[in-house]
Parts: sequence; structure tokens; C-alpha cells
Amino acid sequence: MDKFDCLNVFIRTAQLGSFTATANALNLTQSAVSKKIAWLEQQVGFALFHRNSRKIALTPQGDEYAKHCEQVLTDMLTIETRLRGDRLEVRGELRLSVPSVMVTQLLAEPISAFMRQHPALIVNVSVSDRQVDLIDSQTDVAIRVANLSDSRYKARFLFNNTAVFLAAPAYLARQGRPVIPDDLAKHHPSSHLCLTYSLMRPSHQWTVYEAAVPTNKAIIPVQEVFTSDSAEMLLKMATLGHGIAALPHWMAEPHFASGVLEPVLPEYQAMSLPMHAVFKDDAYQPYRIRVFVDFLVAYFNDNPVRQSF
Repeated sequence: MDKFDCLNVFIRTAQLGSFTATANALNLTQSAVSKKIAWLEQQVGFALFHRNSRKIALTPQGDEYAKHCEQVLTDMLTIETRLRGDRLEVRGELRLSVPSVMVTQLLAEPISAFMRQHPALIVNVSVSDRQVDLIDSQTDVAIRVANLSDSRYKARFLFNNTAVFLAAPAYLARQGRPVIPDDLAKHHPSSHLCLTYSLMRPSHQWTVYEAAVPTNKAIIPVQEVFTSDSAEMLLKMATLGHGIAALPHWMAEPHFASGVLEPVLPEYQAMSLPMHAVFKDDAYQPYRIRVFVDFLVAYFNDNPVRQSF
């Protein structure tokens, strides 16, 4: 067997913790993965994994070997890539993970422009509102709305994502218009029905900031009447008059302009979180990733996302 190939399979298995997951990721059979690992163990003279019927785990020797092998393979890829010129060309496959609500409204145009500039590139976009692991999913760049803390990744700031409160005119005519944040509270006499984002934890508590003084905030327990992990679904339910939602201003603004929705509590905002392009902190970084991230940063600098009324 080819030792380089077996080392690649070993590193991927160490990352994923499963022969089955490795087989799926590398388009191999589970038997082929097992044979390559067994052959490599025979070559090095020690066990790489503890195995039982339910799971596998690296042995102490396997864990140390994996760290050294990963660095060696990374160094080899860096040298090979530099020598054959891939670091000077945007080509190959660019794998992206983006939130559903952003993909068409904010990202389709810059992705389209980038593809026109680099016709040798293949772009693969995975749409998900959940944060994916870039290593497990083999994602090159993920667009995330969050304050980041994972030191395994690098990030470039794109813009602040400011959320505002909104509702349909018919709902406000029926239920009344909130005047102060406490009007949203579940046990307030004039409590309103709220459409909440289920991926926020907890979804039934809204943090309300004064737009003029963002440090002034209050946490309001709201009356959930509908919850979803899709911002587009929350927007639709708001337009149908089911309650008040908190959504990004750039998403709501066209509906404000048409009169389908109206701002609620315009002196306040729901939140403001930074939007980042996130990528792996690798010594080997394909040129296409760096160029794409630079392009996105420049695009949003030149086309700022509207944040206020």
C-alpha cells in the first residue's frame, strides 16, 4: 500500500473519530479504511486506535503520531502547492457554509462576481443556520453571525448585523403598538405575541438595547406564539400578522419601504452581532480561500449593509 495515502486516511480518521465517517468523507468503503489503518499499524509497530463494537479512540502512541503526521503532511502540501503554482491561481473547489437568509439576499451577488473573475473555480455552497465544524465538514469558509471564540479558526470581519423589531400593520391595528420594551414582556398587561428564533438560547428572552445608548439594555421574557430556526419563516409569519419579530434590518428594510411591515420600538434594537468570514488556521492555505475572503471583505466595504432606519 501507499504509505502517504494511508497516513491521509489515518489523519482523517483521527479528526472524525470514526471509520464510517472517514469512509463517507473520502468516498471509500469502511473495509478499505480499516485495511489502510491496519497496514499502517503493522508498518509503525504499534496500535493507533483502541477499538470496540461502539467506537474507536486514539491510543497514546496514536495521538502523538497523529500530531506529528498532520504537521508533516501539512508541510508537504505547502511545498507541493508552492512548487506547482496553485498558490498563484484561483482554481479547484471552494466549499462555503452560509446562513439561509443571507445566501440569496447578501451573498449571491458577490459569489457571482467572484466566479466571473475566476472561471476555473468550482463553488460549492452549503446552506445551514447551524454552525458547522469546518474540519469535519471539509468547509473552506463559513459565514457566521457571532462573537467568535474558537482559536482553531481565523476570521475576517464583514459587517455588523443589527436586528430590529417589526410587525405587520394589521397586527399592530389589532393588538396595539408597543411604546416601551416592557410592553413585550410576557406578564405585562399589554403583552404582545412574539415570533422567536429557536437557535437563540433561550429563545423566549429578548435582549433590548437603546439605539442611542447601546450599553443600556434590558432582558425581556416574551410570550412566544411561534418559533423557528428559519429567519425567512419568521419574516413570513410577521407579514401574515401573527406577531412581533426581531430580524436583521437589511432583511426587513424592503418590507418597510413597501408598507408590508412596520418598525416597532424604533428607538430600540434587538441585537447587533458581527458577521465574519471564518476559515481554518492552517499553515497550508489554498490561494482560492485567501483571495475569496479578501474579495468578500472588500465587497462589503464598498457595499455597506444598511443598519438603521
